[in-house]
Amino acid sequence: MSDSHLILWLKLILLHALMVSITGEHAQNLPDKLSVLVTKLDLSHRNITRFQPRTFQPYPNLHILDLSYNELEDLDFSVFQLQTVLQKLDISHNKLRTMNCSSLHHIKGVTHLNISYNYFETTFLCKEFASLTKLRHLGLSATKIERSDFLNIAHQELQTVFLGIEHLQQYEAGSLQSLHTKKLHVVLPQTLTDSTHLIYDDFNISATLEISNIICEEPCSHTVLQIYSVIQKSKVSKLILSDITMPWYEMALILQISWRSTVEHLSICRFTLIKEFDYQKFDFSVGSLKSLSFENIFPQVFLYGSEEHPIKIFSEMFVENLTISTAEMSHFYCPPSPSILRSLILANNKLTDVIFEKCQTIANIQLLNLQNNILERLSHVTSMTSTMKSLQHLDVSGNRLYSEFNNDCDWSPSLLILNLSRNKLTDSVFNCLPTYLEVLDLSNNQLSSVGKEVHHLIALKELYLSSNQLSNMPDCSYLSKNLIYLTIDENLIYSPSKEQLTKCQNVKQIVLGKNKYRCNCELREFISSAEILHENLEGWPQSYMCEYPQELRGVMLKNFHPSEISCNIIILVGLIVGTMAVLLIFMLFLCKYFDLPWYIRMIFQWLRRKYRIKNVYNDEAIMGKRFHAFISYSQEDYEWVKKLLIPNLEKGDNSLKICHHERDFIPGKSIVDNIINCIEKSFKSIFVLSPNFIQSEWCHYELYFAQHSLFGKNSDNLILVLLDPIPQYLIPNKYSKLKAIMKQRTYMEWPKDKRKHGLFWANLREAIQTNIPLEDEETFVLN
Repeated sequence: MSDSHLILWLKLILLHALMVSITGEHAQNLPDKLSVLVTKLDLSHRNITRFQPRTFQPYPNLHILDLSYNELEDLDFSVFQLQTVLQKLDISHNKLRTMNCSSLHHIKGVTHLNISYNYFETTFLCKEFASLTKLRHLGLSATKIERSDFLNIAHQELQTVFLGIEHLQQYEAGSLQSLHTKKLHVVLPQTLTDSTHLIYDDFNISATLEISNIICEEPCSHTVLQIYSVIQKSKVSKLILSDITMPWYEMALILQISWRSTVEHLSICRFTLIKEFDYQKFDFSVGSLKSLSFENIFPQVFLYGSEEHPIKIFSEMFVENLTISTAEMSHFYCPPSPSILRSLILANNKLTDVIFEKCQTIANIQLLNLQNNILERLSHVTSMTSTMKSLQHLDVSGNRLYSEFNNDCDWSPSLLILNLSRNKLTDSVFNCLPTYLEVLDLSNNQLSSVGKEVHHLIALKELYLSSNQLSNMPDCSYLSKNLIYLTIDENLIYSPSKEQLTKCQNVKQIVLGKNKYRCNCELREFISSAEILHENLEGWPQSYMCEYPQELRGVMLKNFHPSEISCNIIILVGLIVGTMAVLLIFMLFLCKYFDLPWYIRMIFQWLRRKYRIKNVYNDEAIMGKRFHAFISYSQEDYEWVKKLLIPNLEKGDNSLKICHHERDFIPGKSIVDNIINCIEKSFKSIFVLSPNFIQSEWCHYELYFAQHSLFGKNSDNLILVLLDPIPQYLIPNKYSKLKAIMKQRTYMEWPKDKRKHGLFWANLREAIQTNIPLEDEETFVLN
């Protein structure tokens, strides 16, 4: 398989795993190989008027298709003949007047079908609907409803039926009696003159009834009375009233009616309160209602006429479960007498610390939810719960709580679940927590550490510490042995240790991902332990990523494998020392085999002389010179001088001119005069040193004259060539100057290795090479 095919195959697997959801805009440009895996397609709000027969052919695996809010006027279901796994189809809010019922068998696997808010005059439930045997959720609209409309689906046991009949003009009594559904949702018509029969049927179809669109800007006692006339004898046990606009008086009347009916659960959703909001005294002590819920109340009343605050009516209700959420409520009264409340949800309001202060009448409450209010002092919360002897679950998340415990904490002794998330709590909160808590949520606070103060939470089973400022994992040795779930993700933990994780190995689930991990050697042992305990780490390895260093950001910890050498200092030092030792031995071998020190000395001498030559071009010493160098040697070394030294220096090109006594001494003059004259006329003097040199009397004269003539002027013009080694003890004392020179300055050694001869001659030539104005031989006169 090629790399390109492999990449495409991986993409297909990923898309399938994510249950692809594609909007219509992107669906048109989707490659065929990918469109096969699309399971959800949203084509709503596209102004679509019709479909071609092969429109959905590229999407045989569609499960959900949304065609709502378009301009469809007719529909042939054969367009879905290849969508054999289609489950949810929404074609609401179009302009359908008719459908091809004979093609309905193409969607026989549909469980959710919404054809509401079209232009159907009737419900258009033709006989072919009987083939939709898997249908469980149905949405319809009509302007006229007759008894025969629902006969074709009378045999089906539906879960939900939605009737959007705002524009209903005609209803035949008993029409809905054919429906068999667990929940009926009816949007009440505003145009129907007499809705008594409709309301009666609504209340006798299902156990759950939702009625929407009750608008009574003017006194609407007529609608309330219609409900009152049927509710007492209905089969509804759960009643939902949504999208309501009415004064409080009518709502209070509905409450009284419901209290004495078969309704056990009453929910008021999206209630706009208009007109007046006055306190009304009612007797709620007798009734069947078990739970009452007010969610999303939009009060448009800001002045209250009575002496008693109208909110007080809720605290007087005898109901086990009460919810008043998103109601802009700033206070809730303590019940005037012992309450039967078991569950009280007052979330998303504006309640303050004075809530239930010294309240003794709600001792039976088990669940109290005060999330998303403006509570501040945790000490007030603790004192509030102290009188709730049955409280098991307290949710005060999303407030402004901070911990300031100067006094003893006094929680309810029965508290098992405590949610303190999304507050401003710091580490001091651990000093005051209920002892027998089983679930504690401290997520989204300002905790920096978890110390041994938590050891008193002996029954703790779940601990949530996500999104704090923790830099280390909690020490699980301080936590309860019963702990089975621990979340510490999205903190500042960058380098957890193996020991910290090992101490928590008895915790069945740990959420430790989405921290700012620093991928270095310190994290290596933790990763190894995580691989072993990965079944305990929720989200491993996908949620565990490197944050630092930058080049490793986004790399999963599982894929971070630093080398043993880079992380083990002993191995690293050993490797460095060993490498240096090997290099040193290798260099010593090279030095021994190739005599590198000799080459280095020669190069150094060459560079040194090169530099000095530049500084003598204008010196008076070069004036009147005829030779580049005078050679002084022992007669015993004549063969070496004649056959090697002179030929390799002069090379026959007259670039260098050597003064040799056999060739350049002037006949008739004394030897001493010739020696002095040659040394005077030579820019430099070369002394070929050997044991023979020490034994030569004439060499003594030459060296003596050189000592007094050259050393006093420029000792750099003296070049010593060591032809053979000379032990220091063989040099006479009268040659003390020579001894000093041989100790203090470098000399050129004649190498026995022929491979070095080339560099030796080049270095020697460079040592005596200089651009001196040599006198012609004709003008040379012996002084």
